[in-house]
Amino acid sequence: MTNQTPKSNIEQFKTALKAHSLKATPQRLAVHEAMLALGHASADMVTEEIRKNGNTKVTVASVYNILTNLAMLGIYHYRLSSNNKMYFDVNTFKHFHIYDCENHQYKDVVDSELMEMVENYLSRKRYRGYSIDHIDIQLVGRPTKKKRVSSL
Repeated sequence: MTNQTPKSNIEQFKTALKAHSLKATPQRLAVHEAMLALGHASADMVTEEIRKNGNTKVTVASVYNILTNLAMLGIYHYRLSSNNKMYFDVNTFKHFHIYDCENHQYKDVVDSELMEMVENYLSRKRYRGYSIDHIDIQLVGRPTKKKRVSSL
């Protein structure tokens, strides 16, 4: 992962919350700290990370609501995996993803050269009745035999 995200520390996160008239509650801060540790995570994973640290009491439902709210505000991004689980992404800068379809995990791919090529290509294209808001490319793959990890 890379540090290109504007919400990479707690003070910047608090500023982003304030910009949306939200309070920096202990639950929101705990969710953000867990997301910083995990990068890409479901509400279950974030809840487990928060409980592991033991400082804040949360339910999976409250974590899911916080994550969804933050994603709707653009503070996080979200993705639906092939196992019908919503995963949230703390990194909102331009990047691609590799989705591990065996272990249901996302990995960031930061390739500015490829992103520039795609953006340049698409800037010359017109899609009748649509304007392109952003580019979201996901590569789907499986780990090589040497890199397989156990399912979560």
